[in-house]
Amino acid sequence: MRVLLTTWGSRGDVEPLAGLAVALRNEGAEASVAAPPDDDFVTLLARAGVPHVPLGPSVRSIVAGPTPPGREEAFRLAPALVAARFETLMKAADGCDAILATGLMPAGARDVADKLGIRYVLATFHLLGLPSRHSAPGRRPGTPSDPEETDLKTKWEQDAQRVNALYGGAVNQHRAEIGLPPIDNVRDYVFTDRPWLAADPLLCPSEGRTELDVVQTGAWFLPDERPLPDDLEAFLDAGEPPVYVGFGSMASYTQKDIARTGIEAVRAQGRRVVLARGWAGLTAIDTAPDCFVVGEINQQALFPRVAAIIHHGGAGTTHTAAKSGTPQVIVPHIADQPSWAAKIAELGIGTAHDGSSPTTESLAEALSQTLEPDFRVRAQAVADRIDPHGATTAARLLLNPK
Repeated sequence: MRVLLTTWGSRGDVEPLAGLAVALRNEGAEASVAAPPDDDFVTLLARAGVPHVPLGPSVRSIVAGPTPPGREEAFRLAPALVAARFETLMKAADGCDAILATGLMPAGARDVADKLGIRYVLATFHLLGLPSRHSAPGRRPGTPSDPEETDLKTKWEQDAQRVNALYGGAVNQHRAEIGLPPIDNVRDYVFTDRPWLAADPLLCPSEGRTELDVVQTGAWFLPDERPLPDDLEAFLDAGEPPVYVGFGSMASYTQKDIARTGIEAVRAQGRRVVLARGWAGLTAIDTAPDCFVVGEINQQALFPRVAAIIHHGGAGTTHTAAKSGTPQVIVPHIADQPSWAAKIAELGIGTAHDGSSPTTESLAEALSQTLEPDFRVRAQAVADRIDPHGATTAARLLLNPK
């Protein structure tokens, strides 16, 4: 069996697909990943031994600018991605038995699958955006909201109209070119009635949170056996466990002095720092030996050896941190990140910072709470409950649909 996996998004969207591709390979299937051409993703997929099909523009070229992408950028990007999917996936999926799509609204993927007469699955790493009678678009499903149910229905209808405005024209143009009839609700067509949720049920319970019949597989981890660099090993061994500070791909959304804020907040607790450069290119603020700067690193090996993990709250980092048994401080910026922050606080395995622009004092206070021994005890207990086999579960469902 051959499967094409596709996404357009950050590392948190690409790495789980690499994990699923490896799981499919272990089950005897062939899998390739159509993903953005960023060097980070090329390297990641090559390390996993997964064929990479370049798709669309690089993500970094869109999201790593000095300011977040705005409305005009969204209306340029949406039709470009639709065109890229029709062109790229039609070729890459030839001879495949299924397409699984995730990431930024993958309009175009199901259309290609329908044209080729193969199975299509939509997967998501969180619940944000899935229609719900309990929560308005943009709010975490299951959280209290002000509107009455009738108003929520209207808001979800407006959400579908917004998606149509972004993607509908391009989708129907390309559908006509390949002999498919037009569709009038791009969002619902992309989601299907039975999307998959690649998130751990403990961190992201789905029952009763959406109107759709969600299939929850567990998170898709890519096993990482890489050793830590020798100089990092020496730093870790030279004193008490440091605190990790990193914000991944949040270059446009992270405040400009976040490296200083993070380092000074950690130092205020008498701790050393492992600072991740990320797409924001964070650097040390001085030459003091208590701060070690890393680039792309094996988080699965590093996280169990630090005292706490300060991060942005992406789905992938949150799951890896939870699986490590180390408490977290989440400084959420966009999209699903506030929901992960709220959940780790609810579980008592970390602290949710109030807002995306911490001061040294506010971050130090959140870290001080998180370094209390009870947080580590709970974090280690939760780690034992995180299912590491979600990718295998998903691979078997793809190969043997019920």
